[in-house]
Amino acid sequence: MDGNGRWAKKRFMPRVVGHKAGMDALIRVVDHCQKRGVEYLTVYAFSSENWKRPEDEVSGLMNLVLVGVAKYLGKLASQGVRVRIVGDRSAVSEKVRAAWNQSEADTAANTGLVLTVCFNYGGRWDIVQAARRAMAEGLAPEQLTEEALSARMSLAYAPDPDLFIRTGGELRVSNYLLWQIAYAEFHFTDCLWPDFDEHEVDRALAAFAGRDRRFGGVKTAGSTPSIA
Repeated sequence: MDGNGRWAKKRFMPRVVGHKAGMDALIRVVDHCQKRGVEYLTVYAFSSENWKRPEDEVSGLMNLVLVGVAKYLGKLASQGVRVRIVGDRSAVSEKVRAAWNQSEADTAANTGLVLTVCFNYGGRWDIVQAARRAMAEGLAPEQLTEEALSARMSLAYAPDPDLFIRTGGELRVSNYLLWQIAYAEFHFTDCLWPDFDEHEVDRALAAFAGRDRRFGGVKTAGSTPSIA
């Protein structure tokens, strides 16, 4: 979800205002993804590298977690959305951890769209923590297969993403879901995240629908692309 700061700068406003607008955009996207039948939506809210940002911006993002839970959790829960939080929780405050716990507990029984929020997350961290879990459980080297490592990744409960979207005009993955996006289709857009709306979601889905997904194989006559 890239471009919040630039969106605010274009309007001569503090960066945190852009992050607030980005949260509103997220709720719009969740609503529309539900209408389109998307079952899993995973968003990159705060990377493990984002601690390098100015202290006031980091503090604003942490406070935004608390505001977001208070403002939107009831709405998401009533819509059947299940919220999952993924990332290293050790570096955030007890208040933020409590907000995350509340979000997960209040939506644990929901069976609708699964919204995973990656916060203080990094793809390399995810792979390392999965390997450490395997070692702690006593797996021998020959037992450390792709399946064994996948089962210990932080998003083991979700299928690998079909579609990877990055807003804001950047053409890189920025240490996001490095293990899981091996066969994802990529959609890059210049649209800044606060402006990402229903139309942009549909553009991304239409682009995905036109891809020929073979997963390393050969497409046979009469077969059709998989559509998520």
